[in-house]
Amino acid sequence: MRNLNSVHLNGLRALEAVGRFGSLQAAADELGVSVGAVSQQVIKAEAQLGRLLFERSPKGMLVTEAGVPVLAALNEGFLRLSEGVAMAQRKDECILTISVAPVLAARWLVCRLDRFMERHPEINLRLDATTKLVNPAASDIDVAIRVGKGQWPGVRVEHLLDQLVFPVCSPQMAEQLKEPADILKLPAVIDAHAMFTWDIWIRAAGLSGAPPAVRHSFNDASLCLDAAIAGQGVMLAWQTLARFSLEEGRLVAPFGIRANTGDGYYFVTAEGGREPKKVRDFKAWIREEMAETAAIFG
Repeated sequence: MRNLNSVHLNGLRALEAVGRFGSLQAAADELGVSVGAVSQQVIKAEAQLGRLLFERSPKGMLVTEAGVPVLAALNEGFLRLSEGVAMAQRKDECILTISVAPVLAARWLVCRLDRFMERHPEINLRLDATTKLVNPAASDIDVAIRVGKGQWPGVRVEHLLDQLVFPVCSPQMAEQLKEPADILKLPAVIDAHAMFTWDIWIRAAGLSGAPPAVRHSFNDASLCLDAAIAGQGVMLAWQTLARFSLEEGRLVAPFGIRANTGDGYYFVTAEGGREPKKVRDFKAWIREEMAETAAIFG
């Protein structure tokens, strides 16, 4: 390993990150330094290695033919280093750290955890409720559940469930509805952080016209749901958010028309290596719970 003495480790990290992202900016964000610093580290590392690994272009940093095998080896090496660091930092194999969005935790996951504990009493759970996407290889997170397109670089991604959206409202408000077009006449409660709009459901229902007029707008989906339960308007909800309120009869989903947003729920775990048994056990259990939810909503 004497050849490692001729190249700075920070330079190798910069090469690997730029090769993985194809972007100086994305690499800088991950490494926590400026774009200029990453650029200089790449130039210096290329000089130390004695060959160009990238071609600079308006579309980003393109890997040269000579750089492909070099960057693949660096990527594998840093993954192994990351696994080693994570292994050293792991204090208790009985603790499973899960990262989920707060609304998924509050409206769907937490009330089910007793079922997981009955099956796996040897595992203690730690919940990190956040919408920030973390790389489990570079943190203490064992597994994350995220909603999106599933196209996140540098992590292992596994599809769980397609996201379906549909109007929900209080039973009293639903009494005004005779046909799907009547929903558009109701006041709407809007989730300002949603990645979709009413147009997606209007198309799925085969309707035309303007979306419902906005009565309230919140930056939290749980607040939107509570407002809908209180009869303040109709909300465009999804399976994991609305399931229990629908089962309890506090909300209804008129006409049963659902629209696929094109997003989905995904497991996010570290790339490479074999997953610990606690992660495999949790993922198997979540798949069962998600399948049950999917069956209810068709």
